[in-house]
Amino acid sequence: MSAMALYARATPGFDERVSAAAARLRDAAREHAGRIVQATSLGVEDMVVTDLLARHAPEVAIATLQTGMLHPETVVLIETLEAKYGVRVERFAPVAEATIAFVARNGADAMYRSIELRKACCGIRKMEPLARMLAGRDAWITGLRREQSATRGAVDFAERDDAGRAKLNPLADWSWNDVWHYIELNAVPYNPLHDEFYPSIGCAPCTRAIAVGEDFRAGRWWWESDAAKECGLHVVHEDPVVFPILEASLETSA
Repeated sequence: MSAMALYARATPGFDERVSAAAARLRDAAREHAGRIVQATSLGVEDMVVTDLLARHAPEVAIATLQTGMLHPETVVLIETLEAKYGVRVERFAPVAEATIAFVARNGADAMYRSIELRKACCGIRKMEPLARMLAGRDAWITGLRREQSATRGAVDFAERDDAGRAKLNPLADWSWNDVWHYIELNAVPYNPLHDEFYPSIGCAPCTRAIAVGEDFRAGRWWWESDAAKECGLHVVHEDPVVFPILEASLETSA
C-alpha cells in the first residue's frame, strides 16, 4: 500500500493551514526578494513546499545538497521536480578532496563508529555545502514540522539561524496527514522510498525503513540515541560553525 493511501486524510483546519502557508511564502518572497532560497532535502514535506512556491511565489530559488551518498530515487526526483515545475534546482556538492580524504582516513563506514565521525561526515557533505548555498542570501525555507520529532516540537514559523538569516518553516503546524492529503490533492511527485516506509530520507548509509509503531525519525542514524539525531542543518549553535576537518582535508590534498 502506498504512503498516500495510508496517510492522506482531510483533517479539520486543513484549508486554513494551506492558505496560511501560502501567505507566509508570498510575504517572504516579497520581503527577501532575490535573497531567499528553499533548501530542499526532496522529502515529502519539501515537495509540498516546492509545490506551494510554484503556485504562490515562483520567483523563490530552489536548491538541494547533493551529498554524494543520496539514494538513486532521491537523485532522480531532482530531474522530476525540474520537469514538472519548469525550474532549475541549484545543486551544492561537498568538496571532492575533502570527502576523499575523510574516507581515506576514516573508512567508508566511519559514520557507524562514533557520533563524532558521523557528524564530521555530515559537516563535510551537508554543513559546508549548505554554507555555500546560503552565502549572499538572508532567508531560507525548510519543510520542518513540529510533529517530526521531540527536538522539533517547538519549531516556529519564523526563526533566526546562527548567521542571523531568517529561517522560515511554513509547514510547522502541519500534520503527517496534512502533508499527504496535499500531495494527493495536487498530484505532487514524491520519493518512492516513502512507499517503502521511509518517512524521513537522508543519505543512504544513514537511513532505513521504520517498523510499525516506531518514531517518525527512527530510521535516521538508528544506531544513535534520539538526542543525537540531527545532522546540524537545523541546530542552533552557540558558537559559529567551522569546518576543521574540511580545512585539514584540503591542507592534506594541497
